[in-house]
Amino acid sequence: MPDHLIFGVPVLEDGVRQLETRWGVRAQPGGHHQGLGTHNALLGLGHGAYLELIAPDPDQPPPPRPRPFGLDALDQPRLVAWAVRADDLDARVAHARTQGYDPGDPLELQRTTAQGTPLRWRLTPKALAGGPIPFLIDWGDAVHPSSSAPTGLTLVSFHLEHPQPEVLTRVLDALAVQAAVVRRPTPGLVARIDGPGGPADLR
Repeated sequence: MPDHLIFGVPVLEDGVRQLETRWGVRAQPGGHHQGLGTHNALLGLGHGAYLELIAPDPDQPPPPRPRPFGLDALDQPRLVAWAVRADDLDARVAHARTQGYDPGDPLELQRTTAQGTPLRWRLTPKALAGGPIPFLIDWGDAVHPSSSAPTGLTLVSFHLEHPQPEVLTRVLDALAVQAAVVRRPTPGLVARIDGPGGPADLR
C-alpha cells in the first residue's frame, strides 16, 4: 500500500478543480515546500494513504535546482511518483544497498502547513525525479497528513507499468516493496480510485 501518490499539475487550483469535478471531493490546501518551489493540496484515500496534488508555487522564487518530479516540464496533469512509508528508513536503505540498489542518503525536508506550522519528514532522494520506482519516507513523530486530509475517496487498486517488469521488480525487492507490475511500452503508474463520483483511473 502506498503511503501516498503524487499527482503533478501545472497549476494547483486547476488540478483541485479537475479532481473535484471527477470525484466530488475537494482537496484541502497542504502548504508550501520552501526552497523547492512547490506547493500542494491533499485528498485522503483511506487506510492511512493520501493523494498529494503538487505544482510549481507562484509565490516562491525559482528554486536553485529543478523542482522534483519533473514539474518544470509538466504540461499535463498526471501521476508522477509514489511513496512508501518506512519507519525503519535507515535499515531499509542499508538493505537496498546490499541488494544492488542505492536509494540515496535520506534527506530531511519540511513544508509549512496551511495552518502555518512546520511539518518535517525524511525521505530517500534518488526517486525524486519521479516514475515507477518509489521513494521511502519516514514521518518520525509528525502527524501523518492523511489524518487531516478530506475523506470520501478510496484507493481501490494500484499498479505499475514498465517495458521490463523484471528489472523494476528487482528494484522493488531491494526496497522491500511489493507492487503489481504490468508490461507496457512506457513506464507509468495507475491508481483506481472510487468516490462519490464513481470509480475512475488516475494515471
